[in-house]
Formats: sequence, structure tokens, C-alpha cells
Amino acid sequence: MGDITFSIIKPDAYEAGHTGAILSIIEKNGFKWIAGRLTRLTAEEAGSFYSIHEQRPFYQDLCDYMSSGPILVFLLRKENAVNSFRNLIGATDPKQADEGTIRRRFASSVEANAIHGSDSDENARIESAFFFSQREIVEKI
Repeated sequence: MGDITFSIIKPDAYEAGHTGAILSIIEKNGFKWIAGRLTRLTAEEAGSFYSIHEQRPFYQDLCDYMSSGPILVFLLRKENAVNSFRNLIGATDPKQADEGTIRRRFASSVEANAIHGSDSDENARIESAFFFSQREIVEKI
């Protein structure tokens, strides 16, 4: 298992002012910040990032949502980062997420679920490369 994962604080959580609290939880759980930036996706960028879901019925709503406001994208380090982070953020549906998880605490719905976390080491690399150059990543590691 790798020690790097990728995450996004989504527009709903950013707009609601939860960024600081979410980052504090992440840090308290042993994750180290590698790189990050505040950005805003265009509809086209959101479509490209979520292209894996292009044939799914929720694709357009997801793209609209992810381009609706600022997002914080970041890379984190911890042993077994992907699995550890997925456990910390909780299930996609906040009603199904365990108590104490980020989504249980900050998400308002399946669609507006506060935070994204890579689901595999491979996807962490792919998603990181979408937002960060290899040089940025290597310099931080």
C-alpha cells in the first residue's frame, strides 16, 4: 500500500466554512500535508476529472456541483494512506457513514458529501496528476 492519497474539500463544505475543521480532523488522525491549493473547476475540467462516470445518470449533476464553487485540492501522506483516509471520511452517503467520520459530521447528502478521497493507490496518482505537476509532487515529497 502506498503512503500518498489525494483529496478534495468539495464546494458545499468549503462554502459552509468547514475547511478548517476538516483539515484539523485529518491532521489529528496522523496525515501530513504534502501539497494543496484552492481552485475552482470549470464545467469542462469537472467533466474531464469525472470522465470515468460519464455514462452514469448522475454525471452531469456531479460536474455542475463540482464546478459550482471553490474547492481545496490536496495531497496527504500516511502509511496505508488511501485505506486510512477512506475510513476517516466515511461512506459516500452520510446517513450510512460511521459516527465520527468527516462525511457523517459535515456532509448534507450523497451528492453534497463534503469531501473526496481516492479509492486506490492508482487513482491517487491519476487524480493528483490532474491538479499537480510531477515536479510539484516530487519537490514536496
